[in-house]
Amino acid sequence: MEMMRASSSFREPGEKLNPHVLEINSLRKDLLIPEYGRNIQKMVEYALTLEDREQRNQCCKAILSVMGQLFPYLRDMEDFHHKLWVHLMIMSDFKLDVDSPYPMPGREELQVRPQVLPYPTGEVKFGHYGRYVESLIQKCAVLEDGEEKKAFAKSIANLMKQNALNWNRNSVTDDVVLKDLQYLSKGKIDVAGIQNLTAVKTIQGNKLNDFLEDGFRKKVNKNKNRKFKKR
Repeated sequence: MEMMRASSSFREPGEKLNPHVLEINSLRKDLLIPEYGRNIQKMVEYALTLEDREQRNQCCKAILSVMGQLFPYLRDMEDFHHKLWVHLMIMSDFKLDVDSPYPMPGREELQVRPQVLPYPTGEVKFGHYGRYVESLIQKCAVLEDGEEKKAFAKSIANLMKQNALNWNRNSVTDDVVLKDLQYLSKGKIDVAGIQNLTAVKTIQGNKLNDFLEDGFRKKVNKNKNRKFKKR
């Protein structure tokens, strides 16, 4: 039998596509979980056609084994097998009647909308420091005076300097950071003993340094490979 052409641009005028000869995606059913692919979906559909319950259970175990091999890096999860059973039930459109070791969810349970997460409200006094830094300062301010509070305050100051350097690398000094820390804490954090703030490499700094170092290495290697002729 001659195979029919799949694309309309390669078909003869009046020639029709025979779906029984060649399968194309536009004629196939939508995949319920595309991550597993078409072959797994066909296996699940085959399991639905089995009338014997024991054979259907064995077939589902084989399908679960193949599904687990597609994502071996997830096997260390505690509920990995439970998720595979749930995905198997979803791909069968909740029509599969098998002996599952886990309670299978219904269609209604998976269609329930999740609760809306509360969005943080309120103005941020210094946007370049961020809301997270302000929450840390509030927790540090309520601590009792001591070594723990001093160490916590210095860690916050280092984080503030790091965040500020991501925005401005020219006018960020320790005095400015400590002054802002005292202002945000409303004077509840003593910054007199905090000195020599350090910050890890910023995002901009990493890109700039990598660019300069790569250019320097390429230049050195180029000079090493260059052969000079004697005059």
